[in-house]
Amino acid sequence: MRLLPTKMCKPGMKLAKKIYTEDGLVLLGQGVELTERLIGRLIQCCVWFVYVEDPRTADIEIPEMIRDETRIRAVAEIRSAFREMVNAPKRKGVTYPNVGKQLRGVMNMILDELGNRHEAMIMLMNMGTVDHYLYQHSLNVCIYSTILGMAEGYSNDELMVLGLGALLHDIGKAQISPQLLTKPGALTEQEFAEIKRHTEYGFQILKDEPNIPLIAAHCAFQHHERLDGSGYPRGIKGNEIHEYAKWIGIADSYDAMTSTRSYRDPMLPHMAIEQLYIGTGTLYEQRMVQVFRDKVVLYPIGLTVKLSTGELGVVVDINGAYAHRPVVRILNDADGWPLVEPYEVDLSKQLTTMIIGIAQDESGISALAGH
Repeated sequence: MRLLPTKMCKPGMKLAKKIYTEDGLVLLGQGVELTERLIGRLIQCCVWFVYVEDPRTADIEIPEMIRDETRIRAVAEIRSAFREMVNAPKRKGVTYPNVGKQLRGVMNMILDELGNRHEAMIMLMNMGTVDHYLYQHSLNVCIYSTILGMAEGYSNDELMVLGLGALLHDIGKAQISPQLLTKPGALTEQEFAEIKRHTEYGFQILKDEPNIPLIAAHCAFQHHERLDGSGYPRGIKGNEIHEYAKWIGIADSYDAMTSTRSYRDPMLPHMAIEQLYIGTGTLYEQRMVQVFRDKVVLYPIGLTVKLSTGELGVVVDINGAYAHRPVVRILNDADGWPLVEPYEVDLSKQLTTMIIGIAQDESGISALAGH
């Protein structure tokens, strides 16, 4: 299968993976043949990338960080917990102990699945619609932060606290108007000030909740603080920011850049990592960004890439220790002609060859229609 920008899809191509709404409903099933109308509908729903069938890459399997069933259940639990804590009338002394237990159950599912992976890597996950972005984003940031915590050697108890902080880091946004959160144009100073208050709202919601660690409340409070003091809400800097909040801040920024939003296209992972590196030493700790980079699959399996040799190929496997140098199946020669016998290049061994770009045109794509 191949990973393609939706705008590069052609009628006759067939989907190689289901596309879900964030409610867990199947928007389009595997094997569905795309038409002009369906392609237009996907773009309208802000589905910017899809997996399509390709006989030359039919053997490629796309690994998942967590199973679809787990993801759907987790998003439903997050949505339920957010609504209970935010929408229920707040009275002095009234708390919601079951919410903490509910979210700990979500964390246990995530820890079990990631713990069963030989080497958990951060992979591209944002292939659905923009519905309920808040809940999907919360889950993604939790998974990314947990993988980083594992890389740091945190204990299970520490991972639970970090994960809960990540799950709940944006809960304060549930108190902000959805129209404001998804506004396509520039925000006014007053609108941006209101959005920034989600950190304070989140802290107030979480700080007295039983079964929610106080550190998790501080993660909601601090995840937009930055190393040089340029963040919000308090402008604290350096070691004043809790380590967990620093990890969550990096994961939050990355997921925001790579996510489908109603008002802009998502970035591919390698572009988002470049943006994080621009902020090292000022916004983020360089060591932490390096750990993050080492755990991110920069070039997702199935992505069409251009090599420094001029050849076009598809990423077919990831080298765990060298995530930026994957195995690529060469499909087109340097002149753009399809190869009769494609072959594979392991870039972790062939060091003189590099990925220099992502296919942005129809080279090697039109042949997929009708298969």
